[in-house]
Amino acid sequence: MILTDTHTHLYSKEFDENRKDLIQKAIDMGVERFFMPNVDSESIPGMFQVEKQFPDNCFAMMGLHPCSVNVKYQQELQVVEYWLKKRKFVAIGEIGIDLYWDKTFFEQQQDAFRTQIQLAKKYDLPYVIHSRNSFDEVMEIVNEYKSDNIKAIFHCFSGNVAQAEQVIEMGNFKLGIGGVVTFKNSGLDKVVEAIDLKHLVLETDAPYLAPMPHRGKTNHPEYLLLIAKKIAEIKNISLEEVVEVTTQNSKDVFNC
Repeated sequence: MILTDTHTHLYSKEFDENRKDLIQKAIDMGVERFFMPNVDSESIPGMFQVEKQFPDNCFAMMGLHPCSVNVKYQQELQVVEYWLKKRKFVAIGEIGIDLYWDKTFFEQQQDAFRTQIQLAKKYDLPYVIHSRNSFDEVMEIVNEYKSDNIKAIFHCFSGNVAQAEQVIEMGNFKLGIGGVVTFKNSGLDKVVEAIDLKHLVLETDAPYLAPMPHRGKTNHPEYLLLIAKKIAEIKNISLEEVVEVTTQNSKDVFNC
């Protein structure tokens, strides 16, 4: 039984004291595949270090997070493409639009998002979408590239069933389901119940968004198992089926 975490920031400073032990513990519990989204130029060295420590388990993406888009975003995008030319990555990510914290650079976020989708097409890679408080804005841009048939994941999906169906209609898109599905009254359980498992992938977003009963604390890689168990409970299927199907879904997206 091999679980796949399609979105985890294992290089985060929150794990500096015991990173290796936490990752090994998760591996021992069956979480054997970790996909790491990049944030900006400052996060790259740490991400590469984790990848080097666990080359058979940890896989790096390259991208500029929308919350890191500012007046110097064009320089950051140059760094992104520099690395895409230099070595192999599993995806472009995480990219998108975030209107929760600050709307100052909304237009720049849109431009950065479009540019990086184009990079996904250029380098024949899937992309991973961040869409906090910006589902409609993100979908507007995503639909501009619908004919390009690029694979993608809507990271930390927290929308309703109608929005989930919009994503699925793209054809090659998956919904990233994380700890929020365990939160009481989140409504995400209704979405998971209504959507076929073939459209879902698992994620922790560690160290953020820890599932119950750890909500509000640092999220750990091993907690992916709690998310998988919750989905099995919601859909009234076995844990083994959730693990098998979602891991295969991740392989279909990342091609590894």
